[in-house]
Amino acid sequence: MGPHAHHEIAVAALDRLAIELPSWGFANTGTRFGKFLQAAAAGTIEEKFADAAQVHRVTGACPTLALHVLWDVPGGVDEVPRVQALEQRYGIRAGAINPNLFQDQRYKHGSIGNPDPAVRAEAMSHLRESVEIARQLGSRDLSLWFADGSNYPGTQHIRRRKQWFAEALGMLHERLGPGQRLLVEYKPFEPAFYHTDIADWGMALLLAREAGPHAHVLVDTGHHYQGQNIEQIVAWLLDEQRLGGFHFNDRRYADDDLTLGSIDPYQVFRIFHELQQYAWEQGQPADLAFMVDQSHNLKGKIEAMVQTVRTAQELWVKAALVDRAALVEHQRACRLVDAERCLTDAFAVDSRPLVAAWAEARGLPADPLQAFRESGYLEEITRLRGDRNLSSVTTYA
Repeated sequence: MGPHAHHEIAVAALDRLAIELPSWGFANTGTRFGKFLQAAAAGTIEEKFADAAQVHRVTGACPTLALHVLWDVPGGVDEVPRVQALEQRYGIRAGAINPNLFQDQRYKHGSIGNPDPAVRAEAMSHLRESVEIARQLGSRDLSLWFADGSNYPGTQHIRRRKQWFAEALGMLHERLGPGQRLLVEYKPFEPAFYHTDIADWGMALLLAREAGPHAHVLVDTGHHYQGQNIEQIVAWLLDEQRLGGFHFNDRRYADDDLTLGSIDPYQVFRIFHELQQYAWEQGQPADLAFMVDQSHNLKGKIEAMVQTVRTAQELWVKAALVDRAALVEHQRACRLVDAERCLTDAFAVDSRPLVAAWAEARGLPADPLQAFRESGYLEEITRLRGDRNLSSVTTYA
């Protein structure tokens, strides 16, 4: 495969790749031990839209911003006109809507899995309003992550909580408007350390099936045990036609929210390969939401998002360069070395010039990180936001 063929494949692949940014990824966040504040962090929903627009301006791949109901639209549906005005001003649309069922004190023992029926009812009310917010904003996906679980054996009725989850997701599915979807996320642990109600992809798949045809599984690349074969999970969910999308990040130990590919780029490549192999075999790609879920405490927030998006583009192109016809033939004949080399040869290609050429042909900077650094935007928001963001810094003598 020559350079011209590589270029054509890269262009086709990049033209269909859109990556949603998380509003919370631009705000000051932290660990359970505290926060390391950044002077330039976004403190309002407008600042989040403005920062996301900068990432889209230099990458051309991020037209939507995922919103968190409690943090971004605490007033519920009454705030929809304000969000719509921000969409118009910054050229970024609202993306997936994320309910919050883990922060309020009432959720100490769970939300829709809580033994208290009053708490379950309040959680359902919040979920229904989140569906309505999404409907009014024209957002397709409701992204559902639940912190529900327990910390000690015997303290919760595991089967009954499963039944409450199934009932709640079924009722929520009935409220979906045309084209809307539920994306059910899973996580093996944290904050629940004994059992988590939706702990793996199989649990999420069972609940999605029971909820209805418009419920799918969301795969967060950080929500797995060490060494788990994520691309196999992706392949199975594709085959079941229940893969809804991704939350992209990377991790060294657990759910670390590191920039995509910073620890294991070959794993991201293998996931992308499974997606593109499916599209090649089916004649069309699966309808998936590609979303970033990262909250950076040390890296500059906008720079980290630019870095993640460009890394995703480069790995996406590498996966597109796999010789799929040859791979299938090698697999059929069990030519193991040749089959594996179809992947390793594509992964070894330096895709950076291909992505840069695609960007320049569309009036985008060849080096988005450099373009952002030269824009003066970071200096400007640091000047405007610095006093506010750093006013709560605590120092010890």
